[in-house]
Amino acid sequence: MDYLALMEKGFWAGFAALGFAILFNVPQRTLMIIWLMGAIGGLVKFFLLGWEVNIALASLAGASAIGIMSVYAAHNKQSPPLVFSIPSVIPMVPGAFAYRMMLGFMTLASTPTNTPAYMNTMAETAGNGLKAMFILVALSGGVAIPMLITRKDTFKRIKPHIDQE
Repeated sequence: MDYLALMEKGFWAGFAALGFAILFNVPQRTLMIIWLMGAIGGLVKFFLLGWEVNIALASLAGASAIGIMSVYAAHNKQSPPLVFSIPSVIPMVPGAFAYRMMLGFMTLASTPTNTPAYMNTMAETAGNGLKAMFILVALSGGVAIPMLITRKDTFKRIKPHIDQE
């Protein structure tokens, strides 16, 4: 495994997260932490991919690292955890698989049915779509589960503040 290339991918994943943070207009005091979280999440994902771990599991591990760090960052910077986690995890969204799936759908529309080319394209399109779906589920679960585990109160226990005279 080329560790210098891995560090470079993590570095640029941090800048991609920083770009989304600026696009979403997050508070300026959170930008450095978002860059760091994006870089660490990217490092975890690409490190596991280097060890030939499934891309969905590698994405789950990277998103879980981001989710856990966002809970701690939220307490330190007095901002909601989503301010940190969403821009940091967006660079891990599987755009290439979704793009290939859409190209497959367009190819299927113009290919005669019941031919080997049609069946091959159908299998590739379904595979790309399923990979994209599983990666998206892994990313959303990896970000959401740490926040759900660390939540202190449920909605049922929260009392509304109603002024009664």
